[in-house]
Amino acid sequence: MTPFSYVRATDAADAVRLGGMDQAKYLGGGTNLVDLLRETIERPSALVDVTGLSSSIEEREDGSLLIGAAARNTALAEHRAVRSRYPVLARAILAGASAQIRNMATVSGNILQRTRCTYFYDDDGSRCNKRNPGQGCDAVDGFNRIHAILGASPACVATHPSDMCVALAALDATVHLQGAGGTRSLKLTELHRLPGGHPDVETELEPKELITAVELPALPVGARSTYRKVRDRASYAFALVSVAAVLELEAGTVKDIRLALGGVAHKPWRARKAEDALRGGPATVQAFRAAAEAELADAAPLRHNGFKIELAKRTITAVLGDLAGEAA
Repeated sequence: MTPFSYVRATDAADAVRLGGMDQAKYLGGGTNLVDLLRETIERPSALVDVTGLSSSIEEREDGSLLIGAAARNTALAEHRAVRSRYPVLARAILAGASAQIRNMATVSGNILQRTRCTYFYDDDGSRCNKRNPGQGCDAVDGFNRIHAILGASPACVATHPSDMCVALAALDATVHLQGAGGTRSLKLTELHRLPGGHPDVETELEPKELITAVELPALPVGARSTYRKVRDRASYAFALVSVAAVLELEAGTVKDIRLALGGVAHKPWRARKAEDALRGGPATVQAFRAAAEAELADAAPLRHNGFKIELAKRTITAVLGDLAGEAA
């Protein structure tokens, strides 16, 4: 492990100032960054501990929720408002990692975690454009069962590992940021980048900019939401395919829908084509399947992950069918 210095920030402004140190990295719960340090994938000269940022979970009068960047995943999943009003988020968090990791992991760290592609972690024997730009991607022609079928590029086929982010994408979450240039906000769906020719650039964050909070808009009365994760084993495994859905029905018609997929792309994948196909139409199994077909029409499977296409279609159809049944 490369030697580094450690300093604890007192607030966001202090963190931005300290983050200006050369090759500094922000440290939340460390559940991803410490692994990367051990494997020498990350080699910072300094760690800026940002667990002193706000960890509050604030219910607002308009029904929205403001979540501090340092809130622990367990605390968020167990919060009364999250369990009652945003079950999709509670279920997504509980589907991720182990209880011990959820107790340590922070909301901002979860959002900014890096891919779990085995070629990315293999610094000694594998080529990876995300780790070393221009080197090549061994996953493209390697064992790519867990890799992307949507939005990938010849430069990178890695997937984003977060469960929580898939739910946040479906909830139209907004991420609040602070950096040297001041504060700004982005939709969660706009924060992460697709790989293109530069998979090493993973987000729209400016240098040394950090997440300070996540905001969830209020859901309409009567909207139902859930999260389903399909994986190789029952616990502590990353998604092969996951689906986060928010469904609002009116007299058997889809009044509104928000749908996001995990395990299939370089970022949490907002299923806009499926949403457009369903909005204003009948809430039937046939319509759900047709919408899933539309969303996966552009999927580009690799040698070992073609099964994900049908798996995603079936999971979307089943999740929406369950939600529609609850609303009936």
